[in-house]
Amino acid sequence: MSQSLTALVTGASRGIGRGIARELARLGWNVAVNYAGNAPAAEECRTLCEQTSPHAANARFITYQADIALREDRARLLEAVVGEFGWIDLLVNNACVAPLVRKDMLEMDEASYDRLMAINAKGPFFLTQAVANFWLSKSQQLRDREPKPMIVNISSVSAYAPGINRGEYCISKAALSMLTPLFAVRLAEHGINVYEIRPGVVKTDMTSVVAAKYDQWITDGLTPIKRWGTPEDVGRAVAAIAEGRFPFSTGEVFNVDGGFHIRRL
Repeated sequence: MSQSLTALVTGASRGIGRGIARELARLGWNVAVNYAGNAPAAEECRTLCEQTSPHAANARFITYQADIALREDRARLLEAVVGEFGWIDLLVNNACVAPLVRKDMLEMDEASYDRLMAINAKGPFFLTQAVANFWLSKSQQLRDREPKPMIVNISSVSAYAPGINRGEYCISKAALSMLTPLFAVRLAEHGINVYEIRPGVVKTDMTSVVAAKYDQWITDGLTPIKRWGTPEDVGRAVAAIAEGRFPFSTGEVFNVDGGFHIRRL
């Protein structure tokens, strides 16, 4: 790399976020590993990034605790990352949670809805707003710096495929998905491109509670590619964007779902 590039990955301690952090480390990037509460998992991710990076002697991997649903935590996170690295070249909005209890949407309670919307949709919106305003406040640095900063939102096929036992999750991911065209249009004049990765069935802690069901669905043909997705699959897609391979694309959605999105007769 001609210059040190830094990514802030939210919810990076485990699962998809960890897969993204490791793939960016593989490119030689610095990675700010955000986590909400699991410090040992975040530290494990940091160690794995060090082991993965071809520039481990120079690249930096630092963990940052922050609940992105909270305004004060978002402000503290941005201040800490900028204070350490000086700049953010890539914001990856990955942090999300599933319902604590899956309930039929006719029984869903407001507390679960509010929790998922705060973490999965509100937090990413206002973190993106804060990071974008930071970039625009450094107008000369933004004009001179190449590559220009980028944003990647990690949504889900649940943004359009309803799951009636986790309706609040689907609604939150649909809301997150709208961040992509909104910020793409708003920031295009500044050279800041925005992308969305839409994972399908990915093997993580979150999906482990329904693993047997998804195993059967995949066997029965849920997806043309008959296997689970992995965090590395998503990470590689983010890495391709980070490498600047789509300079004339913004607001684009990349499906990493084994072909789930394909309509078939």
